Amino acid sequence: MSSTDQNRQFRLAERPQGLPKQSDWELVSEAVAEPGNDEILVAVEYISLDPAMRGWMNAGKSYIKPVEIGELMRAGTAGTVLKSNHSDFAEGDKVSGNFGVQTHAVVAGKDARKVDTNLAELPAYLGVLGMPGMTAYFGLLDVGGVAEGETVVVSAASGAVGALVGQIAKLKGARVVGIAGSSEKCSYVTDELGFDAAIDYKNENVYKAMKEHCPKGIDVFFDNVGGEILDFALANLALKGRIVICGAISQYNATEGMYAPKNYMSLLVNRARMEGFVVFDYADRYGEAAKALADWLSEGKIKHREDIVEGFENFPDTLLKLFEGSNFGKLVLKV
Repeated sequence: MSSTDQNRQFRLAERPQGLPKQSDWELVSEAVAEPGNDEILVAVEYISLDPAMRGWMNAGKSYIKPVEIGELMRAGTAGTVLKSNHSDFAEGDKVSGNFGVQTHAVVAGKDARKVDTNLAELPAYLGVLGMPGMTAYFGLLDVGGVAEGETVVVSAASGAVGALVGQIAKLKGARVVGIAGSSEKCSYVTDELGFDAAIDYKNENVYKAMKEHCPKGIDVFFDNVGGEILDFALANLALKGRIVICGAISQYNATEGMYAPKNYMSLLVNRARMEGFVVFDYADRYGEAAKALADWLSEGKIKHREDIVEGFENFPDTLLKLFEGSNFGKLVLKV
């Protein structure tokens, strides 16, 4: 590494109003730092782009502190160890961790996870073998409590989390209906991922389609979208149904307040429940999920897809793909 090597970072310049725009970011360069005791220097190769990032940009109370103005933007990442002062890591090791939107990261060894690229390529550790995989696993199995023979409906079904939720539900013997935003995405979840049915929310009457595909009601609705689709699911709940609130991407850029569910009394009528969760609450069980997901992946029981966009400088525009619904699979930025 020469004295001319630079670390490029995207820092939050302003809190967005609605969709994030170019002026909400500051792209800065600084000399690449040297790792200290028990630290490693990582060349970041891939950056995870996730809907939760929009919430982290807002001020106010949440499940995690917001990114402050002037701070490095938070993000999951994966890359290669360039230098190591930690006994568990060597130069050339592949690692993942929350290193932020930057090209180089000096991090404590305890904050990095060594990964096996013989099992899956590096981007997969930001998707199926990373936080989206953990989210799908704990959200469906622990919060949703899915059982064999039940009907599961998943919104954003072709996305990083939704695609895995549906596949895990099938492995557990459930009937699965996915909701996605195009005929191509709907074909993907049925023909490639094995969902039993799919609803194109842009071109179908979602309420009627839910009635058709879930004649006995919805036992588990895994919600990544919120808004009107959540209302439709509430109206189609089965007795003792469960709604898992993972996210509400349709509402993240709202400037006049979030859409409030109108059919919440269905929870009373059907003796159902609606519960939110945050994957970080399951940190002490990540090993359990990682093993299960790795086993299913190596056995060919689950599939994954990454939507990879190249160019570090393209971070602001690439992030917007999440909110346009134009990404297909796990959205990743290749540095």
